[in-house]
Amino acid sequence: MELAHSLLLNEEAYNQLGEVQKAEFIFDWLRYLEKLLLATSRVGKIAETFFDVKEKQKTLVEQLLSLLNSSPGPPTRKLLAKNLGVLYSIGDTFSVYETIDKCNDLIRSKDDSPSYLPTKLAAVVCLGSLYKKLGRILVNTFTDTVGNILKAMKSAESQGRYEIMLSLQNILNGLGAAATPCHRDVYKAAKSCLTDRSMAVRCAAAKCLLELQKEAIFMWSTDLDSVATLCFKSFEGSNYDVRISVSKLLGTVLAKAIISKHPGAVSRQSTRRVSLEEVLELLGTGFLRGSSGFLRASGDMLKGTSSVSRDVRVGVTQAYVVFVSTLGGTWLEKNFAAFLSHILSLVSQSHPKATQTQTDAVCGRRCVSFILRATIGSLLGEKAQIAAAKDICQAIWKLKKVVDAVMSDGNVETRVGSTDVTASQHMLVCALQELGNLIYSLGTTAAPLLQDSSAGILDSVISVILHPSISVRLAAAWCLHCIAVALPSYLTPLLDRCLERLTVLKSSPEAVTGFSFAVAALLGAVKHCPLGIPHGKGKIIMTLAEDLLCSAVQNSRLSAQRTQAGWLLIAALMTLGPAVVSHHLARVLLLWKCVFPVSPKDLETEKSRGDSFTWQVTLEGRAGALCAVLYVNLLSVCYVTYTFKTYFFFILRLSSVLKTYGSTLKTSSVVYRQRLYELLILLPPEIYEGNLSAILKELAADLTASEIQVAASTFLLPPLCHQDDLVILSPLLQETDHRFIEEQLLLGNGIACGSLEYDPYSIYEKDIEGDSVPKPLPPILSVINSAVKLFGVVCAHVGEAQRLFVLEQLLDSIKHTKGARQQIVQLHVVSSLSSFLKYLAGSKGNLGPEEVRRPALALLMGALESPNPLLRCAAAEAWARLAQVVDDGAFTAALAQVSFDKLKSARDVVTRTGYSLALGSLHRYLGGISSSQHLNACVGILYTLSQDSTSPDVQTWALHSLSLIIDSAGPLYHMHVEPTLSLIIMLLLNVPPTHAEVHQSLGRCLDALITTLGPELQGNSTSISALRTSCLLGCAVMQDNPDCLVQAQAISCLQQLHMFAPRHVNLSSLVSCLCEILLDNSVLVNLCSPYLLLRRAVLACLRQLVQREAAEVSEHAVMLAKDSRDELTPEVGLEGALLTLLDKETDQKLCHDIKETLNHMLTSMAVDKLSFWLKLCKDVLAASAEEEGDKGDDASVLTTRNDDKSYPFTNPRWATRVFAAECVCRIINQCENAHSAHFDIALAQEMRKRDSRNDFLVLHLADLIRMAFMAATDHSDQLRLSGLETLLVVIRRFASIPEPEFPGHVILEQYQANVGAALRPAFTSETPPDVIAKACQVCSAWIASGVVSDLNDLRRVHQLLVSSLTKIQAGKEALSHLYNESASTMEILAVLKAWAEVSSVRNGSYSSDGLLDLVHTDLGTLSRLWLAALQDFALLTLPSEFASQLPVEGGAFYTAETSENAKLHYYNSWALILHATALWLTSTGFVVADPDEGASHLSRPVTPTSMCQGSSSGATVKSPEDVCTDRFHLILGISVEFLCSLRSDATMESITACLHALQALLDVPWPRSKIGSDQDLGIELLNVLHRVILTRESPSIQLASLEVVRQIICAAQEHVKEKRRSAEVDDGAAEKETLPEFGEGKDTGGLVPGKSLVFATLELCVCILVRQLPELNPKLTGSPGVKATKPQMLSEDGSRLVSAALVILSELPAVCSPEGSISILPTILYLTIGVLRQTAVKLPGGQLSSTVAASLQALKGILSSPMARAEKSHTAWTDLLRSALTTILDYWDPDGTHPELDEISLLTAITVFILSTSPEVTTIPCLQKRCIEKFKATLEIKDPVVSTYQLLLSIFQYPNPSVSYPYIYSLVSSIVEKLQEIDKRKPEDTTELQIFQEGIKVLEALVTIAEEQHRSQLVACLLPILISFLLDDNALGSATSVMKNLHDFALQNLMQIGPQYSSVFKNVMASSPALKARLEAAIKGNQENVKVRIPTSKHTKNPGKNASIQLKTNFL
Repeated sequence: MELAHSLLLNEEAYNQLGEVQKAEFIFDWLRYLEKLLLATSRVGKIAETFFDVKEKQKTLVEQLLSLLNSSPGPPTRKLLAKNLGVLYSIGDTFSVYETIDKCNDLIRSKDDSPSYLPTKLAAVVCLGSLYKKLGRILVNTFTDTVGNILKAMKSAESQGRYEIMLSLQNILNGLGAAATPCHRDVYKAAKSCLTDRSMAVRCAAAKCLLELQKEAIFMWSTDLDSVATLCFKSFEGSNYDVRISVSKLLGTVLAKAIISKHPGAVSRQSTRRVSLEEVLELLGTGFLRGSSGFLRASGDMLKGTSSVSRDVRVGVTQAYVVFVSTLGGTWLEKNFAAFLSHILSLVSQSHPKATQTQTDAVCGRRCVSFILRATIGSLLGEKAQIAAAKDICQAIWKLKKVVDAVMSDGNVETRVGSTDVTASQHMLVCALQELGNLIYSLGTTAAPLLQDSSAGILDSVISVILHPSISVRLAAAWCLHCIAVALPSYLTPLLDRCLERLTVLKSSPEAVTGFSFAVAALLGAVKHCPLGIPHGKGKIIMTLAEDLLCSAVQNSRLSAQRTQAGWLLIAALMTLGPAVVSHHLARVLLLWKCVFPVSPKDLETEKSRGDSFTWQVTLEGRAGALCAVLYVNLLSVCYVTYTFKTYFFFILRLSSVLKTYGSTLKTSSVVYRQRLYELLILLPPEIYEGNLSAILKELAADLTASEIQVAASTFLLPPLCHQDDLVILSPLLQETDHRFIEEQLLLGNGIACGSLEYDPYSIYEKDIEGDSVPKPLPPILSVINSAVKLFGVVCAHVGEAQRLFVLEQLLDSIKHTKGARQQIVQLHVVSSLSSFLKYLAGSKGNLGPEEVRRPALALLMGALESPNPLLRCAAAEAWARLAQVVDDGAFTAALAQVSFDKLKSARDVVTRTGYSLALGSLHRYLGGISSSQHLNACVGILYTLSQDSTSPDVQTWALHSLSLIIDSAGPLYHMHVEPTLSLIIMLLLNVPPTHAEVHQSLGRCLDALITTLGPELQGNSTSISALRTSCLLGCAVMQDNPDCLVQAQAISCLQQLHMFAPRHVNLSSLVSCLCEILLDNSVLVNLCSPYLLLRRAVLACLRQLVQREAAEVSEHAVMLAKDSRDELTPEVGLEGALLTLLDKETDQKLCHDIKETLNHMLTSMAVDKLSFWLKLCKDVLAASAEEEGDKGDDASVLTTRNDDKSYPFTNPRWATRVFAAECVCRIINQCENAHSAHFDIALAQEMRKRDSRNDFLVLHLADLIRMAFMAATDHSDQLRLSGLETLLVVIRRFASIPEPEFPGHVILEQYQANVGAALRPAFTSETPPDVIAKACQVCSAWIASGVVSDLNDLRRVHQLLVSSLTKIQAGKEALSHLYNESASTMEILAVLKAWAEVSSVRNGSYSSDGLLDLVHTDLGTLSRLWLAALQDFALLTLPSEFASQLPVEGGAFYTAETSENAKLHYYNSWALILHATALWLTSTGFVVADPDEGASHLSRPVTPTSMCQGSSSGATVKSPEDVCTDRFHLILGISVEFLCSLRSDATMESITACLHALQALLDVPWPRSKIGSDQDLGIELLNVLHRVILTRESPSIQLASLEVVRQIICAAQEHVKEKRRSAEVDDGAAEKETLPEFGEGKDTGGLVPGKSLVFATLELCVCILVRQLPELNPKLTGSPGVKATKPQMLSEDGSRLVSAALVILSELPAVCSPEGSISILPTILYLTIGVLRQTAVKLPGGQLSSTVAASLQALKGILSSPMARAEKSHTAWTDLLRSALTTILDYWDPDGTHPELDEISLLTAITVFILSTSPEVTTIPCLQKRCIEKFKATLEIKDPVVSTYQLLLSIFQYPNPSVSYPYIYSLVSSIVEKLQEIDKRKPEDTTELQIFQEGIKVLEALVTIAEEQHRSQLVACLLPILISFLLDDNALGSATSVMKNLHDFALQNLMQIGPQYSSVFKNVMASSPALKARLEAAIKGNQENVKVRIPTSKHTKNPGKNASIQLKTNFL
């Protein structure tokens, strides 16, 4: 294919190819040429290729024209024509006339053979392209050309007419106004094509006329009526594409008629201005009368026959939408009232034809609703929508007045028959439904609309609930449902109002049904409102329902209504869930019992009584009862089983009742059966096992009943077909934007669409999609639907004989009927069989023996040859299911063989399509049918069928089947890939574009092939490369296809290719293609690409692309933006365009994909394009804030704007604004993981100075605050929540960032007014609880953040919290009754949690006195409330078996009925409250300060101080000790309960708060004494903490746990000390020996696991240590072959954990008795020394790592323990300590088992032993000798360390001579030798200098320690060393700073020693003149400088000094 990439066609390569390859080669060359020419034309003369093209133009034209004769296929001719046009537009045009003549000649040719047709068509297409591109240059020739084309059209077949229309469109486009002379001719030709029998020709004609109307004024002036009539005719018998194209034409022409100013209208009298009324009248005529003229229509009307065909009505409906969308939203706003009144009049009774039957009325209403929804919902902003809602409300009032006037007429006869009542009903239904939808979509932003009393929305809706028509009553109820879902605060008031009216107007039939509908609809809204309704409403509704049912019999006029209303209310109540239902279940079951006869005998007696009316009421009641039980079926299964037989017998006897009373009961009995079937489907079949045969019989009768006259295949079959197969059927079965109205065309004229009046019970249904009204089917269809489903279940559970009998019976029933009746029966029977096989396959059942298979097979074979394509599709699916359930290879092979035989012999389309799909289905369910010869045979047959050009249907089905086989065969298909791909490309290049369905199937095959090849497509081999090129070629052909679904397939294929071989997909062209489709379509969502599936494909592809290459996609889109579209401007980029699309789009899946795409882009690019993203979000949020105006003092800072620039987003809807606010939070999160400068203003400013392109989040803080403010103060509650969440994130992230210009302040401080202003609106009385809860969280975060230190500023926000506290002090009673009680709980707990956070912080880091004072005032109240909340939480977390012990009325803040819902809120807030309470108790030291606190005389309903005591004894007063104990156990109990069973969703915040609460608790003596004295409690707590440490990896949690452990051990120590002290005091007189032993281990020293605190602590510490240092595990180190490892440095967190564990270990001996301490000492020493050994890493300068320091500190603590000296344990301790010391000494072993240990760490450990233990441990000779050796060795190394001297100094100074003297004797000589080396080894750096200094200090210390008689010798030894450090004048000048410092140090010391030991000094000086001279010279030389130098020398000594001091304080 590379050979095709040249400017001229490579004819040599071309001629060597086969036919199929030639076509590919040509297409590839033309594609390459197109890219080349377009690039050249874009750049013009500067392009390199420009002159090349000009030079070779002649040859190129010849080559292109020669291709015309080679029968080019449709895509090739299109591309060929395009290239010719572009070529002439770049190059010379002188030969263009020859080209045109040549094309004209080809068209005139008399050759009519099929082989010549492609040449003619190519010539037509070329002419179109040339005129389009060259336009007016060719104006002289165009009349001839057009004449020639139009002449050719007369004899052309459909493909010709199609291409001619498109060519004329191009000619008109290119010539513009210059084409006027031919306008009439073209118009005439297009008129005839607009009603052509070929749908593709109609579409092309519509496009041609759409082009024509741009210049042909007559179309929208004089000929406007005929254009409209023509379009109406075109709609007749049209398909979806025609309706889209023609409606676009009609809508555009009519819109043009209204807005156009006619040029020169004065001179041409013929043109007239058309008014809006006339245009609407014209459209109305089409809607009401269709395409028939007025005369004919009126004649038909007189006869009463004509009814407008549905496709015309649907087409006109779409035209209305196009008309309004073209005029735009502003026009609609101005003309809304007129438009509304016209649209509603379409279903008024003044046009009885439109609504003469129920079916017509329902369809008409759908169309009107669609027009209103598509215009108001899409074109108007939120403000305009509110105005529209007011207009709709006015219309409702007007209509109601008409009805009121009629209803007040006294004459009942005239009243009931009055046409006015029925006249208004359909208009009211449409108006109410649109009002509901409008308010639903506005959400809480509609609040001002409902508060506006002048509009009276609620009054108007409630007033029409009494309308005589049931449809209107239902619509009004539904409207209330929508209002309640949109504005949850209205739910309870509306419910109250309706219940009150229902109670008062119980005697009016309209009121009873109307208000019961309303209550049911409102109950259905509860599940959409998380805040719920008060629990008590359920009881009121239940009582009312009982009352209605009981009073039904009292008044026969109201019996039916009251019965229905009663059961409807109960059924709706049942949807509220078990929490509500369980309270009323007993009453419901009792009512239920009353409805059904108890026994068959009662059934007989009731049969003999009653008349038809009684039976009607009875059936209504029973159907209602069954409906009510549908929702509680599981709760009452046992009861159902008990009563089942009676109501089943009842249905069996129904037939006889029906015979008696005739058709009056027909509908009631159908409804009853449907309810029963629905219930049976839900129940487990075991319940009705005994009645299976009877049910099956009943079902068979229903399915073959003679009264059903309509075949509703579109309802029954789609669920039984495979979803993937539906695409080959009507596009109407797929999702489109017009599904709502197009649905009626699927049904055939006799059947109504679903509508609410068919089943009022569906008004509260659960699974309604979005805001759409429930659309239940007519009962006659629903019962079939349910019967088919139930048949599947029942037939699978009966015996085989019974099954065989039923299947044969059904087969016979088909044979015995004829004609249309037979089709209906066949449809029902096959549906039932499919349902049965589907159920059987799902439950892994078995069909049974051969006999059962026969009738099943016969039924399916009949269906596979049915003329109904949907039935064939379902039969093919069932065919495969049959093979699946039989599960026998031979049977499957037989089925495949049957299909082969049929396909080989049959010639009709029906059989061929049915069996080809059956083959595909078999493969799908059974893989490759287990043998390759089957696969070969299938593929062979399908290849042949797919090339049958005589029947596009056969091609479509065969190719679809082939795609299924490719998919299921997987790798087995590889051998067929190449031929299949060739076939696909060949067909793509040759099948006419008019057969779009064939192209769609080809696309599916290509997609399946790409999936099969998968990652292999990346390969570089020749064969793979060829396959890949073919795939890309196929995609290119499909992208150029005019059909949207084919384009969607192309995008899907490219998406697959991009996934498998990303390098080979041209991203730039793909992105530009996607953007063009997307943005063309988003301009008017309802028009331009109407194809939802195409938009979905585009977004799915974009979503995948941005996951991998977001930045590249964004750049390509911006490049495209520079050249093109309005929406996609470079400023907003693709991201902004997607946000605009999100705002307009209504499809949920599409919106989800847009959000996902934006999220991926944000994640990849937000940090790099920060300003861009923030500006986008800000523009979306600001666009709405602009309308809001000023919001008061603080707010004005944010809302006023100086710049008048327009925003890229106009009035975005609230959902889009919420998404923008969420994006802001995501951007902040993304920045957290990026550069630290995002949260450091000084660094950010500095980096911005360095490079202005640097951008950091902190520089946009003002914008972030502004966005959060705008969102938090909006009308929409969801947006307020998002805004507050954003504010919270901003506060948490930026609170600690300092303000560089004002030290001591933070950057957020300047925004405190804005934060206050954002929070204040959330604390008004109307605010819902969830917003208040979020606002409280923000308040506490703000106060706790420490941003504001000034008390007055802090008061602003603090005051808001105080107001909330005042509000909740009244408890659960005083709060709002609008929502469920659990909402009040949420609000109260949110306030308490906020106060708890503030209170916890005041004890923490920021504590300022001001904050302390603010909280302190309310602490008394708060503490009581906190304790009450904790007590509630404790009760709620009790296991279910204690439920009976819970308080009946609930807790302080929750009611018993809503406890389940309340639990969640307690879970969210208890932890912080617990921490705050613990801190408060700590601050009071557990002293009960309030004298009343012991009693329970508080104003609270349930007080915490009445804890754990019965409410009966209110007067009993607890002692302060008891109150404290209760509180202590409450806090401890909650903590332990939580920590011991941590749920996976437990937050870090909760665990930390809980542990901090325990820490606070144990900071106070009283709780410590409680824990200390109760050992079991301590052990329990330790075990729980151990589990926390094991299950949570977070270091902060583990550290907090260890801190609690340490406090527990301290408590135990205190307890042991206290017991010892009191024992000593008590037994003071007694002998010391008789004192009992306290502490663990008592006299025996045994520690019992599970009963020992020390043992539990040891377990926990070992766990921590071994996790950080696994080598400590004895099992690991003790086993042979494990070498000692290198010491390691732990992470900072690891070090802190190990250190904390060591501190705890060192405290343990003090908790034990002497014997106990002996038991644990080996373990403790092993671990402590082990840590030392494992972490003793060599650090520079002899420093010690933090873990080593901690282990030494712990070691010191252990060694100095009193137990070491205690009488009973002294000996054992001494032995163990010696062993420990030996272990440390062994670490120096020369055998290399302890590599790289830091000797200083070990020496320090030895020193700790020497200094901290009793002398007898270390003075035994063998140990002492080894210790001295270690020191000696360290001193003698080349570079000794400073620390060695410091350690020796501390040993030398040890007071006990038996310890220190041996060291002095052994080591001083080494030190002196070292010091005497100074002349030979000059110190070179400060470290060496320090060593010499420390050495001198050691000697000086020795002088001090030495006995008097030996001192002089030591001084005499020291002085020469010091003097040797001195330098003479010359040397001093050139000496290094180190030597100078040493000189100064020595001189200073000499000055001090001289006077001290003057006699010795003199003797030494006298004996050595050299020394004397050196000293004197030094003193003289330094005389002047000494003052200056002394400080520096001091300074030099400091490091050493400090180090030694530090070491001493640490552990020596």
